[in-house]
Amino acid sequence: MDSDRDMDPAHQVPDGVDEKTVRALGALSKALETTERARGHLYGFHQLTGTADFELDDAVRLLREAGHEEQAARVEREIVGRNVIPGHWTFQIIEAYNDTYYRPFTATERDIVGELAAGRDHLFEARLKTARRTRSHPDHASTPSDT
Repeated sequence: MDSDRDMDPAHQVPDGVDEKTVRALGALSKALETTERARGHLYGFHQLTGTADFELDDAVRLLREAGHEEQAARVEREIVGRNVIPGHWTFQIIEAYNDTYYRPFTATERDIVGELAAGRDHLFEARLKTARRTRSHPDHASTPSDT
């Protein structure tokens, strides 16, 4: 693509890499970005569940103060510290996700970008930036050093 020369060298498509490969790498990158978001939600789930578990301490204390020992004991026994799925707290779910899915995904993506694009990230997005920017506009610079 002629406009590739307007890109910083780190985002120029290496010689011999065709447009379908650039698009495929863009799709792979987008899938990984979606996985990053999913992983963030998993950490949110972990933190919210942990926060709820600690908030139960207040509920138990207040139930006891209000004279509801049986209900306080039931919350302690049935809910405080309970597994969220059989045998797992949320940190164990995150560990299993990271080991089983996230780390293999990121390693595979890195390998493929290395094999097909000399390790250059975001080639598809860099092409979009080049195509959509207004040349000579100060807020549309090709690289940070061009500002």
